[in-house]
Amino acid sequence: MHRYSILDLVPVTEGGSVGQALANAADLAAHAESLGYTRYWVAEHHGMKGIASAATSVVIGHIAAATKSIRVGAGGIMLPNHAPLVIAEQFGTLDALYPGRIDLGLGRAPGSDMRVAQAIRRNLDSDPNAFPRDIMELQSYFADDGRTGLSATPGAGADIQLYILGSSLFGAQVAAHMGLPFAFASHFAPQMLDEALQIYRNLFRPSKMLDRPYALAAMNVIAADSDEEAAYLATSIQQSFVALRTGNPRQMPPPVEGYLDTLPPGAVAALQDVLSCSAIGSAETVNAGIEAFAKRTNADEIIVAASIFDHEKRKRSLSITASAFEAVPA
Repeated sequence: MHRYSILDLVPVTEGGSVGQALANAADLAAHAESLGYTRYWVAEHHGMKGIASAATSVVIGHIAAATKSIRVGAGGIMLPNHAPLVIAEQFGTLDALYPGRIDLGLGRAPGSDMRVAQAIRRNLDSDPNAFPRDIMELQSYFADDGRTGLSATPGAGADIQLYILGSSLFGAQVAAHMGLPFAFASHFAPQMLDEALQIYRNLFRPSKMLDRPYALAAMNVIAADSDEEAAYLATSIQQSFVALRTGNPRQMPPPVEGYLDTLPPGAVAALQDVLSCSAIGSAETVNAGIEAFAKRTNADEIIVAASIFDHEKRKRSLSITASAFEAVPA
């Protein structure tokens, strides 16, 4: 059995509301906790009509309050959008409220377009060393080692697990150099998955936090009682990806019968490529897909993205997925 966890974008469905999306996230996290999932992450995105997790630290607190033991965190915080001191204070507060349960995954993408980045009012530094410098500043606040000349309150001494996120080779190099766990976003950017994991493991330097590489890899899992039902449910995320890639992000649409048949061949091929790290089907099909992905990546932990329009169907999918993971050999 592998460790298995959840990445939730807190989807706002067509006809739904942000309030309902947040309530669903809390309910889904409690359900995941009962099923043995290791952690529940939410991601920072801005300017997206269908994603309710923009205020990521607030959402993490909401989910942590609805659960008791599952780790909760960011997958991730887009550090270029924030002053490291502010993130130290936010996550120091979360650690004080929910000690020993808070994860902080860090990415360097803006999680938005340039208009939103400008609205956030951060100067986006094109220097590739800016991201590692910000991470080290953040680590200094948590360690309270005096290197910044400031003490973060809350934040100083907080027990926060840091992770480096990536969809390219740069994140793998940063994580390896700093001796931190690395999570690859193969659920939407699978092209560099194998090379990134190889680079991370080959270049890894032990640190105070980690003495050996720890790799997480993400995949989409849509599970249902039959292959046909799962394929139908998966059309919601397929529609969302097409909308995003064509510059028209929208709230999560309901599933559509025969959706792929409505697309031109080029769009189908592009969709199959971006969602190639996926397991969609019945328990048997999902088990086989998870086992193949685990063998391919040799990941220490697999992060499941499971965006489904119907909340109860989504809970059912997580139940089937947990059973599938339990059946996968370590």
